[in-house]
Amino acid sequence: MRTNAVVVQGRAGVLLIDAGVQEHEMVCLANDLAEAGQTVVAGFSTHPHWDHLLWHTGLGSAPRYGTARCAATVRERLSAEGAMARVATMIPPDIVEQVPLDLLGHISGLPEGTARIPWDGPPVRIVEHDAHAPGHAALLIEERGVLVAGDMLSDVLIPMLDLTDTADPIGSYLAALTLLEDVADDVDAVVPGHGSVGRADEVRARIAQDRAYVHAVRDARAPDDPRLGPSTYGKDWLPDVHERQFLHLTRRSEPDGTPGRP
Repeated sequence: MRTNAVVVQGRAGVLLIDAGVQEHEMVCLANDLAEAGQTVVAGFSTHPHWDHLLWHTGLGSAPRYGTARCAATVRERLSAEGAMARVATMIPPDIVEQVPLDLLGHISGLPEGTARIPWDGPPVRIVEHDAHAPGHAALLIEERGVLVAGDMLSDVLIPMLDLTDTADPIGSYLAALTLLEDVADDVDAVVPGHGSVGRADEVRARIAQDRAYVHAVRDARAPDDPRLGPSTYGKDWLPDVHERQFLHLTRRSEPDGTPGRP
C-alpha cells in the first residue's frame, strides 16, 4: 500500500502521524522508538479512512487527535451496526489478518478551527479541507518545512475524490489544492500518505499534476496522467478507481443521466 507513517521529534517525546497499517510495522516502529529512548506523546489521524485510524498497544496510550469533523465522521461510522465487519471488507485480503482493529478510530476531535496540534514540540499547522474525506487535514511542520499531505500529492495515486460525503467533489478538491499551494513556498519536502517523499521542487509539480487530473475529470476528458500507466504501482486497480470516479461525475453532469465519454 506504500503507506507512510511520520514521526515528529518533540521536547518530551514524539508526535506520530498516521501510525501504520500492519501489526508488524507498528511493532517495529514502537521498538525503534523505544530503542531511541522516545515515547509517543501524541498521535494524529489525517482523515477518517481505516488505514489512517489504526494504532497498536506498543505505541502507548497517548491522546490521538483528528480534526473535529474527522472525529465526528469516525464516531458516526463506527457506531453503526456491523461497522467493524464492513471495515474488514475494505482491507486487502492478503493482509487482513495482519491489521489490528481493536484500537481503530480511538481519536479525539480538536476544537473546530484549531490552528495547530496541541503538543510540546515544533509547531504543526493544520491545513483542513474536505477533499478526499470529511475533515481531512494536511500538516505543515513549520520549522522543518515538511508537509504531511495525507491522501493527496502522491506520486503513485491519482486524486481520489470524496463521492459520498461532499456535495461538490470537484470543487472541494480544487479548493484543497489551492490551500496546499498557498503553503508551498514554506515546504522543503512533502510526505504523502502513500508513495514517495517529494522534495521542494516537486511540491508544486505534484499540485499541478493533481489539478490537471481533476480538471480532466471535470471536463469529461481522458487524463494524461502517468500514474494510470500500464507499468505503474496501481496498474491492476487504479484504472478502475478512475473509471468509477469518471462515470459517477459524468452521470451527475448529464441531464438524462447518460454518462459522457472521454
